[in-house]
Amino acid sequence: MTTDHAPGPLADVELAITGMTCASCANRIERKLNKLDGVTATVNYATEKAKVSYPGTVSTDDLLRTVEAAGYAAALPTPPSGEVAVDAEPERDPLLQRLLVSTALSVPVVAMAMVPAWQFTHWQWASLALAAPVVVWGALPFHRAAWTNLRHGATTMDTLVSMGVLAAFGWSLWALFLGTAGEPGMTHPFRIAIDRTDGAGNIYLEAAAGVTTFILAGRWLEHRSKRRAGAALRALLELGARDVGVLRNGVETRIPVDQLVVGDEFVVRPGEKVATDGEVVEGTSAVDASMLTGESVPVEVRPGDTVVGATVNAGGRLVVRATRVGADTQLAQMARLVEDAQNGKAEVQRLADRISGVFVPVVIALAVATLGFWLGAGGGATAAFTAAVAVLIIACPCALGLATPTALMVGTGRGAQLGILIKGPEVLENTRRVDTIVLDKTGTVTTGEMTVHEVVAADGESVDDVRRLAAALEAASEHPIGRAIAASADSLPAVEGFTNREGLGVEGVVEGHAVVVGRPSLLADWSQHLPASLAAAVERAQAQGRTAVAVGWDGRARGVIVVGDTVKPTSAEAIARLRDLGLTPVLLTGDNEAAARHVAGQVGIETVVADVLPADKVDEVKRLQAAGKVVAMVGDGVNDAAALAQADLGLAMGTGTDVAIEASDLTLVRGDLLVAVDAIRLSRRTLTTIKGNLFWAFAYNVAALPLAAAGLLNPMLAGAAMAFSSVFVVTNSLRLRGFRSSVA
Repeated sequence: MTTDHAPGPLADVELAITGMTCASCANRIERKLNKLDGVTATVNYATEKAKVSYPGTVSTDDLLRTVEAAGYAAALPTPPSGEVAVDAEPERDPLLQRLLVSTALSVPVVAMAMVPAWQFTHWQWASLALAAPVVVWGALPFHRAAWTNLRHGATTMDTLVSMGVLAAFGWSLWALFLGTAGEPGMTHPFRIAIDRTDGAGNIYLEAAAGVTTFILAGRWLEHRSKRRAGAALRALLELGARDVGVLRNGVETRIPVDQLVVGDEFVVRPGEKVATDGEVVEGTSAVDASMLTGESVPVEVRPGDTVVGATVNAGGRLVVRATRVGADTQLAQMARLVEDAQNGKAEVQRLADRISGVFVPVVIALAVATLGFWLGAGGGATAAFTAAVAVLIIACPCALGLATPTALMVGTGRGAQLGILIKGPEVLENTRRVDTIVLDKTGTVTTGEMTVHEVVAADGESVDDVRRLAAALEAASEHPIGRAIAASADSLPAVEGFTNREGLGVEGVVEGHAVVVGRPSLLADWSQHLPASLAAAVERAQAQGRTAVAVGWDGRARGVIVVGDTVKPTSAEAIARLRDLGLTPVLLTGDNEAAARHVAGQVGIETVVADVLPADKVDEVKRLQAAGKVVAMVGDGVNDAAALAQADLGLAMGTGTDVAIEASDLTLVRGDLLVAVDAIRLSRRTLTTIKGNLFWAFAYNVAALPLAAAGLLNPMLAGAAMAFSSVFVVTNSLRLRGFRSSVA
């Protein structure tokens, strides 16, 4: 068969995998899929999903058949609809049912084995009656998985559990029916260490039943913890509205949200959620976006403004035209980002998966060697058998498989709650190494919106008059500077004879005065020259990188209004905290040197690179990287996208453009630089948790296996310790839910 290696477009699909019981299963499926020509697959045990990139020469049916050939089941994702699917809690949990029944039967078996005073006549036969359903029915998932994998020539953690449980149960049956353990009046004490005695009088029903129950408990806790870890994502998905009042031929009709199409106009009443992303066409109101962005102050909207689905209308009635629906909405994109991050796999986890793939056969070999060693050393069949079973039970690699996914799920979920969207696990590793952070100025360090900073009146004139007359005239202007001036005054008198002088300013009659507002050159055209005090104010404003607007009426220059971008109130604190994290801030902007230096001085940045084109931003990032720096970049505009992609770690402000967000590794939903501090802190904390989990899982197995082989642990305690290791990992990951934001 010839293979076409010509590059071609790759398609992506996310398969739902069922039948996995441990990390070894995930590793095996991943290896099978990656053997297909041109296929790149990542299988995640925690989320039970496979992310697959495949060429045109491979079909999705090929992928499904490959998974099935490995002994598991796979399904394609359901077609997306407007209503986000929410993973509902099943009505009946079969795993919990199996655990409860097994626990009820195992407790008396373990109790009788541990307390000799409770070992009544024929207690051993009562134990057999109670333990048999646990071993056969309670442990059935382990036996079934072990047999399925065995038929495919594979061994997994279930192989270890099934072998250990069946070995302990089989030994007990032999001792009861063929040995002396079934005699009336037989007793034996509960022991932690293994004595070298003849095993014909010993039964291990408490081990078989106890291990099964402990591992079922561990599985159920893992299952519950994984669901809790993904709770933030489900909460995010549940934010959206369920139905909407759409206007059809002027009549309002309630329909499900998934029936909305782009261009539909729908009504949002006070207190209702905005059904989907759109543009306001009628009405004014305040929109509360706190549930989506964390912003506590409602945003005022009016016709022409955009609104985001799942935000709440806190004021008047709005009519909104849908611009994005279903999977294209910001809420759906946020959910995909979170889920993609949870489905990813960091390099440290790939190492754990490779190890767990060979771990099981090594453990089986070690169990056989332990059995042989104890028998050869004359330790007796009981000691040899019990030590070998303990090795099989304690070696479960589940903790390895859960170490990274659970921490990622909790970390990315907590990030989503705080307005931080982490695109993938490799991002976490980059945050550890970053030492330089490059900041775009406009929209990142500053608000990106013009505001009035100062009003200077000429001698003998009133500041209020200058502001009021200029604001009245500028209220009719569409220029950002004009809107800023208009917004600075409370009451605006009427304007007559308004004229817009393109690129220069505006003219008109206000309260009987012929008013001119604009560049000093426009006033000069009307022979209204600036006196020395106003000329000095203009020079001072320009030195700070701000814009000075001259105001005159009735033949004289009367004042100057200084307009400029405003530094965000939290930027200085954020810069200080970034320094505390070991990062060196650099201000990178296309603005002039004076404006950049003024802003840098306000927030405490020493290194400034100004007057740069978008391509120059990329070159500056490359220059820092060539100097040995590991660079993070924070930006929000299309002109930042290339630099965000070039940086080792790209952080996009969610208030920015889709292009910038797409090019970044982290998206900060709120336009607050303190969130960038949170993003780096959370990423580093998540990575630390992953490493702690992996260390515990590896150290546990390395330490426990020799103890089990040496006969220092009986199988029941080994099972409890093994289950505890997995529970420890998910519990340690859940601590990330307590991460606190820097933003007040």
